[in-house]
Amino acid sequence: MANPWSGEVALTLNGEPQVLKLTLGALAELETQLETGTLVQLVERFEARAFSTRDVLALIVAGLRGGGWKGQAGDLIDAEIAGGPLEAARVAAQLLTRAFALPDEGRSEGGA
Repeated sequence: MANPWSGEVALTLNGEPQVLKLTLGALAELETQLETGTLVQLVERFEARAFSTRDVLALIVAGLRGGGWKGQAGDLIDAEIAGGPLEAARVAAQLLTRAFALPDEGRSEGGA
């Protein structure tokens, strides 16, 4: 079960619940993978709903790796995400919100 108070978000991948978290290491890895811009620009793209599927995938991979997953982005090509692409985008946005929110901000969302 994900703990939103520590920045965690849940995602079901291939029928298995996963805990995602943007740790400092995961954020550094994410920043090196971004082909355009910085993490601040990534946040701005999500706020403006102008993000790409590449952004979503990069965030999901970083979050999974921050949660202890040892896979790579290519491992997700055939993966089944419960809720599909919309759920993946929602989880990616929650990861950003929880990673950069102050202690009492961005934590009121449901238990995901």
